[in-house]
Amino acid sequence: MSQPILFTLEKALPLLAPLSAGLNAESGRLVTRRFPDGETYLRVLSPVGGRHCVVLANLLQPDTKILPLQFLTHTLRAQGAASVGLVAPYLSYMRQDKVFNPGEAVTSRIFAEVISSAVDWLVTVDPHLHRYQNLNEIYSIPALAVSGMPALQSWIATQPDTLLIGPDAESRQWVETLAKATGQHFVVGKKQRRGDRDVQVSLGAANNISHATAAIVVDDVISSGHTILETISALQRAGVKKIACAAVHGVFAENADRKILEASTGPLAVSNSIPGDYCTFDLSPQLVPVINNLLADIENGDLRDAYP
Repeated sequence: MSQPILFTLEKALPLLAPLSAGLNAESGRLVTRRFPDGETYLRVLSPVGGRHCVVLANLLQPDTKILPLQFLTHTLRAQGAASVGLVAPYLSYMRQDKVFNPGEAVTSRIFAEVISSAVDWLVTVDPHLHRYQNLNEIYSIPALAVSGMPALQSWIATQPDTLLIGPDAESRQWVETLAKATGQHFVVGKKQRRGDRDVQVSLGAANNISHATAAIVVDDVISSGHTILETISALQRAGVKKIACAAVHGVFAENADRKILEASTGPLAVSNSIPGDYCTFDLSPQLVPVINNLLADIENGDLRDAYP
């Protein structure tokens, strides 16, 4: 298989170096700048004719990023790239998956159409599927979701004798798997959401956690942090002294990281899917084999057959 070329519109991505090394990729060269009126100039410098191109993108706060991303992917295609794929470890616009009130945009489907028109394949990590069974319900290209839990498991294994806490029923799938893999005990809470910022978490009978001296609150993503903060409060009421928090994706909206660190006593650990101060574990070991398999399938001409 020919050496892929790895492009990104942001150089300060913590995943860039390990992903490039894992793929043995050539670094894609491009120039981009803003005109005085705010429009984007983009020029691809690397010869890409007949080459497989991989674009690594941080899609947190995507509204200002999606148009430059389209400029890049369309230009790569226009220059004769054999294929153009997108690695977006954090996949945005998965929240709105149905019409709750008349006139609402189902943004997850619209965003999927935009991405599907721009690239040949997509790889992401633990997207918020909720009402979707898989990404191919809304993406018309091969769209693969990789689990970040093996990377999180490696970090949790360094924190022995710790009770794992899932804030809600949705988190059971992750926390139970992590507990079995690391030999830890776990508890799953019950969450009641009254609004975006009004969340209540209960952990059941206190004797389920009263024996614990240390706990790790585990979730797939930390966004506003309200669920995590409520879980920390419930643990503190039960007498747990050392509380850490871990997630695959650290969005940390509205200074959630600062609030969590002020409330907890243990470390805050997330993956390198999103740039930030708390990137503790690396997702490239999970991403590289999947990307290499996709590129091999393209070389063999059976991409669509393998990923209908």
